Amino acid sequence: MSEFLLDTHIFLWWQIADRRLEKEALGIIADPTNRIFVSAASVWEIALKARKGKLSIAASPSAAISANGFHELPIHAVEAEQAAALDWAHPDPFDRLLVAQAITHSLILISADEEIRKFGGLAQLWARS
Repeated sequence: MSEFLLDTHIFLWWQIADRRLEKEALGIIADPTNRIFVSAASVWEIALKARKGKLSIAASPSAAISANGFHELPIHAVEAEQAAALDWAHPDPFDRLLVAQAITHSLILISADEEIRKFGGLAQLWARS
């Protein structure tokens, strides 16, 4: 069993069966022997974008976590501190928090974000075909 953290857009792509999601990533996410986590930060990011009209979602992200058999990853204060302290120029607070959580919990971050891809010292799986 391996443990993975979905980047926000990967979680969204999974929900809509987006063809950009690479086959290896699809297989890993679908494999019931893997533990798949979705951060509360991703739910927050999705809700903010939906409220601003930048994103249309069909269902509650928190309900989708449960419906897919994924695990919610709460945000802890130490992770917020670590996100701020990362030696990384990337300004996106959600990406910084996801990276900090992946490091803290020894999770493999599944992403297709070029900025995250450049970050060293993080177990990652590239998920864009």
